[in-house]
Amino acid sequence: MRVVIGEDNALLREGLVLLLTSAGHEVAAVAASGPEVLPALLAHRPDAAVLDVRMPPSFRDEGLRAALAARREIPGLPVLVLSQYVEETYAVELLGGGASGVGYLLKDRVGRVDEFLDALERVAAGGTALDPEVVTELLTRRRNDPLDALTPREREVLALMAQGRDNATIAQLLVVSDRAVSKHIGNVFAKLGLPASDSGHRRVLAVLAYLNGG
Repeated sequence: MRVVIGEDNALLREGLVLLLTSAGHEVAAVAASGPEVLPALLAHRPDAAVLDVRMPPSFRDEGLRAALAARREIPGLPVLVLSQYVEETYAVELLGGGASGVGYLLKDRVGRVDEFLDALERVAAGGTALDPEVVTELLTRRRNDPLDALTPREREVLALMAQGRDNATIAQLLVVSDRAVSKHIGNVFAKLGLPASDSGHRRVLAVLAYLNGG
């Protein structure tokens, strides 16, 4: 996998390069500031990008803006963004452009090498990867919306879907059958009012409904 990294912290940037190359991936380019990200992505057209949300010069949302701009220029470009803290607005905005091939992780997750690499590979394959802590905080903020109709188990299933987990993995983590997971997901779709005719995108729509509180 060819990857472009956007990260202003030199120690973390070099750590990411070492981690990815050690795992057999190629780092096509690195960017240390927001304005450097988009040109690097357009020049190298990588299989995936790993970008810090806040980068110079303003340390606000340069990385996120670069990710959104890159996905407009290169539709479907897999992007995994990293953030120091849970920032709901950024997660919603990233996924609002289409939840295929996007991820949002807290930087602490990079230290958990297997989890980080698994998330990157899921994003590169066109899936989603949301940090469990992001999902938990988003869930606790929801009040008086369609998600209130979900049972505790259905909320667990939706949370794992939001992390980008497939049915088999959800079944394994919850220690239930694949059939039970499919039933719970069907109930989630029905309660969130997702159209049955849109079967190819219902999982994405469910994640978006989850993040936006229905």
